[in-house]
Amino acid sequence: MIPVLVKELTFDLSLSPVVLLVDESERRVLPIWVGPFEAQAIAMALQGVMVPRPMTHDLIKSLCEHLGASVRSVIINDIKDGTYFAEMYLQTTSGEVVVDSRPSDAIALALRTGARMFISEKVAGYTMPVAELIDENQQEELRRLLEFDGPDDYKKSLH
Repeated sequence: MIPVLVKELTFDLSLSPVVLLVDESERRVLPIWVGPFEAQAIAMALQGVMVPRPMTHDLIKSLCEHLGASVRSVIINDIKDGTYFAEMYLQTTSGEVVVDSRPSDAIALALRTGARMFISEKVAGYTMPVAELIDENQQEELRRLLEFDGPDDYKKSLH
């Protein structure tokens, strides 16, 4: 298993959210496309945003705590037809429990609980060198575009 960290949550050129997982040396990256709600949950955890009422992943964390379980680790362990699969490893009073999960949910929960994240050797075959991703200038341009309210603002910026 290869330990990974969330490098950042970004957007691809079609503005779909992408979680970037990097190895500890930050040389290899695994991009995982996630839905907008999952992206929001991950972003809130990354930014330490607290909400007055528990969101789904906060609720799962609370349930685990109240039932005497802890999230020990998450592993993105497989890919089939372009879809990643993950497992969450929970420690309970009666032993370890492995729960099937979408990677986005496993990541959101790991960020909230401090659990370690890993990718399997099979999944590591789908990583790429960090340099192959969008360079910083392109990423900055995308961030600038996202600050506009609409197409008219973009047209104004061209003049």
